Amino acid sequence: MMVRVPRHNSHYVYGAIQSNITCSITAAVASLPFLAEGSFVLRWLSSWLCAWLVALPIALLAAPVMRRLTDLLTSEESGVHVDTTK
Repeated sequence: MMVRVPRHNSHYVYGAIQSNITCSITAAVASLPFLAEGSFVLRWLSSWLCAWLVALPIALLAAPVMRRLTDLLTSEESGVHVDTTK
């Protein structure tokens, strides 16, 4: 049985997932020079873990602020839309 987070805390889940993906990709790119010597996977995992341990708390602390800012910058579907195609 999977433990589910209440929907009102979804911004924390989003922050955890987003920081994980970002750190994973960034660490992989930074570890590419080690591909030739065969230590890519070890370096990538080490870099990813270190980066994620730093990024996760920041993402979780910033999540409520980003959610409020997003709410300020967006509107409901039925709201006024600005035509940006002109």
